[in-house]
Amino acid sequence: MTDRILKSLSAGHTGSVGVLLADGSEPGPVYFDVGSGAHVPSSTDWHAYDGRMGRPRAAVLRGACSCGWRGPAHYPLDWSVLEEGPLWKADIDLSGPTGDVKAHVSVVRDQAVPLSDALTELLTGLSRELSTAVEESPLVVLKALADLRHLMAGVGEEAAYAVRADRIPMAEVATALGTSEQAAHSFLADYHQL
Repeated sequence: MTDRILKSLSAGHTGSVGVLLADGSEPGPVYFDVGSGAHVPSSTDWHAYDGRMGRPRAAVLRGACSCGWRGPAHYPLDWSVLEEGPLWKADIDLSGPTGDVKAHVSVVRDQAVPLSDALTELLTGLSRELSTAVEESPLVVLKALADLRHLMAGVGEEAAYAVRADRIPMAEVATALGTSEQAAHSFLADYHQL
């Protein structure tokens, strides 16, 4: 039940290297013609924008995040020195855009609600105990996880009701959880139909 939502929470801030075209626009996905068939593969990976086979050509690289954030720093591609061919084969320094993404994610984490020392110690200890127990008795770990799911469902429902009763804006919930508003909404809805 909750695992799907936890993946969504983590995906709320998934960084990547983004591109801009020469006109300053951010291109949509690149589609690859693989012949006939119902499925047409696509990509938004930076290296797909190499200008080959009718694809758009990236002029600038920058940090990007699934939350919609785009890095303000631009890292131009010098096509006069890039060899014709797949962009992924070129020796391109991605440290600028990836460093910007890491800084963005760090800011997001810093804005999240901090856990108390007691809760942090409890969760760290629980993780350590369960990891150790996997070696000795995986069935005990599965039983403990089943019990934790019941606990999470009950306490999660109470917390979701409290958020709704207090009319906490979804933007504030997302910031507190360190994720996007959409992922935060899904997380709450998993415990309580909003």
